[in-house]
Amino acid sequence: MPRLHWQKATHCGDASNCVNLAATPTRHILLRESDTPAIALTTTPLPLNSLIQTLKSQGLSSTTRPHS
Repeated sequence: MPRLHWQKATHCGDASNCVNLAATPTRHILLRESDTPAIALTTTPLPLNSLIQTLKSQGLSSTTRPHS
């Protein structure tokens, strides 16, 4: 498997707990958290775009944090 180029989310800044994305040659997109890099979710562009659009339409932003 070719070496992946992981990109950090732009809203992450300098924080160490961030979402990272990498594209594969087969058009899959891998998502992982920087604090658990061994675990990655696999998706494709269409479902990822749908998720992002849904989150945006519901007013969720980078400043929204889940309640503990």
